[in-house]
Amino acid sequence: MSFSFKTFTGALALSTVLALGAAHAKELVMYNGGDVTSLDPHKLSGDWEDRVEGDIFEGLFTEDAKAKPIPGVAESYETSEDGLTWTFKLRDDAKWSDGEPVTAEDFVFAFKRLMDPKTAAQYAYLQYPIKNAAAINTGKIDDLDQLGVKAVDDKTLEITLEQPVPYYPSLLTHYTAYPVPKHLIDKVGDDWVQIGTIVTDGPYKPVEWVPGSHVLTARNEYWHGGQEKLDIDGVRFLSMEDVSAGFRRYQAGEIDLMTDYPKDQFKFIQENLPGEGHFAPFAGLYYYVFNTSKPPFDDEKVREALSLAVNREVIGPKVLGSGEPAAYGWVPPGMNNYPEEGARFDWASEPYPERLEKAKALLEEAGYGPDKPLNVTLSYNTNDNHKRVAVAIAAMWKPLGVNVSLENTEVKVHYANLRQGAFEVARAGWLADFNDPVNFLDLLKSGIEMNYGQWSNEDYNQLLAEAAKTQDLDQRAGILEKAEKIALDRDAALPIYFYLSENIVSPKVKGFEDNVFDKHRTRWLSMTE
Repeated sequence: MSFSFKTFTGALALSTVLALGAAHAKELVMYNGGDVTSLDPHKLSGDWEDRVEGDIFEGLFTEDAKAKPIPGVAESYETSEDGLTWTFKLRDDAKWSDGEPVTAEDFVFAFKRLMDPKTAAQYAYLQYPIKNAAAINTGKIDDLDQLGVKAVDDKTLEITLEQPVPYYPSLLTHYTAYPVPKHLIDKVGDDWVQIGTIVTDGPYKPVEWVPGSHVLTARNEYWHGGQEKLDIDGVRFLSMEDVSAGFRRYQAGEIDLMTDYPKDQFKFIQENLPGEGHFAPFAGLYYYVFNTSKPPFDDEKVREALSLAVNREVIGPKVLGSGEPAAYGWVPPGMNNYPEEGARFDWASEPYPERLEKAKALLEEAGYGPDKPLNVTLSYNTNDNHKRVAVAIAAMWKPLGVNVSLENTEVKVHYANLRQGAFEVARAGWLADFNDPVNFLDLLKSGIEMNYGQWSNEDYNQLLAEAAKTQDLDQRAGILEKAEKIALDRDAALPIYFYLSENIVSPKVKGFEDNVFDKHRTRWLSMTE
């Protein structure tokens, strides 16, 4: 589905300046990475889009400064004894940015729209815990009214789940659970996201969007939290993928907050910008995905050989220079309802030279060698840090007789290629949406769009299904750990390292708190002149 996007010019640009309080407005300028695909919460998939969306929309729950779930549009809620029915009372003062009330029907409409196969929402599966959601989204049920959401009255919403979900409040902070303005979409359809038309219910509203350049926000005067609780007047989210150029602009005082940085500047930042670098562990995985639908990556021996040959211990400390911890499992440490480390590769503790010899032998068994080298195209989205990792791993594969061609594209094109299966081996990353291991394990489940490599294993799928029905959290953790071990034993993908947050924050920005989800909503920040 294509969208046409408007930007402000002329008189409209003047209204933007006025909305921000003219020259002395407190505008935070953020290096935001990739270009935003849409402002529609059902059309997103990237963390750079989440940073915008989480400022301009608010769901039943939202995040506090430490990224923990707190009530948002929901003033209160109750759950049934069996944990299946959640009843939410909405705030009387929750309004859209045009002054219209946010109603329970807006949430019902949003969830139905999310699950409608015609919407083609990439992230719909996150809300599959809702009764009949998966069946509707996959076309097994045609009647959207069978979705387990109901408006009891204008300010009472009832959600029925397939089974109890211990992390449900956290899941409801995600943008797939945001309301959308039914009154506006009924009138203008998909054009509702155009600047000058769009209405939102968060602390801020979008007032300018120049694709390839930036999204600009301003205060939403109808937000229920009150203007006195906001210090910053708006954010200019810059669409930039040249992290080195972004860092130079930060040093020149043109950018206030970097959400990435050139890793070769880690030492410089530590020594010359004390307190400005925020490098804290958070729930994210950097990995490579194999296209298992195509030879030779449908061969487990090939995948295992390539994984064995990656010396993960040097990636963070030496290749990047910023110390990211090596990933020998799929689920990051510290996730709720899961063992601290989870499953690991059987060979994780073996010396690297032994692993390299084992990798050579596996490739020979797969039919590759000096007379028949393995040729691999390794794809990544344009970024100096991704390039460093790709170059290093290509060098690690070279002793196996593997010839690597590097291919880079802008982030939107890269992820479109991944979803379409137009790659051989490719870089990907995942940042937790909620604090539970299933958020990572679902990435390898059959039929999930984010399972880019199309790896499929029935035992794995069955274990995830069993875990979803298991209420005892310890027992559930054991089932999920078995699933993770299957994925590692079958080399479903190639985990490389677990993320450290990589924010560079100007001293004039206050209230920035490191947290395990690396979420920092603007409502909690302030700025000094």
